[in-house]
Formats: sequence, structure tokens, C-alpha cells
Amino acid sequence: MQGAEFEVAAEALRNGDLEAAGLPPREHLLLEFAGTIARAAHRVTDEQVEGLREAGWTDEQIAEAAYVAALFSLFVRLADTFGIEPPAIYEPTGIPGAITRDR
Repeated sequence: MQGAEFEVAAEALRNGDLEAAGLPPREHLLLEFAGTIARAAHRVTDEQVEGLREAGWTDEQIAEAAYVAALFSLFVRLADTFGIEPPAIYEPTGIPGAITRDR
């Protein structure tokens, strides 16, 4: 999502606000799934996965989303462990709300 027409959605996602992002329902479900994995993977339910299937996601796509969410969580935890912070130029408007919400 790049360009002026996606600024509102990009900012909402940057701040962790799926509702304000205006995503289609199937993408919203997939990002909720990824969020569940990132926050508490043990809370993923069979019903959540079945809901993704009913929304049209294939098992391969669901698995790929799970892999990406899990790897991203690993990278974030490693960065936190070693105190690695992105250069300020990457966050010109400050730390995203999605990061600061749960702290």
C-alpha cells in the first residue's frame, strides 16, 4: 500500500488500528490472525483458521501468514533483546502507535 490514496490506511495500520484501515473483510481477518500469533500464538483457534478458509484463504496462504507473523515476532524479540533500534530516519513521525500500545 503505497501512494497518497493509501495514506489513511497505512497510518491506521502503522498505529495498529485495523478498524480505521478500511480493509476488505478477508484482509482484516488475516491481519487479526497475524496479530493473534504475534501477541499470543497459543490463542489461535480452529475456528479462527476455519474463518480464514471461509473468507477464501487457502491453507497454503494461511500457513504463509503464520510463518511471516512468527518470524516477524522473532525478529522483534531479538531486536528488543539486543537493544537494536531503527535509525530515526525510518520513523520520521515517531514510534508507531502499534508498538507503543502494549508497552
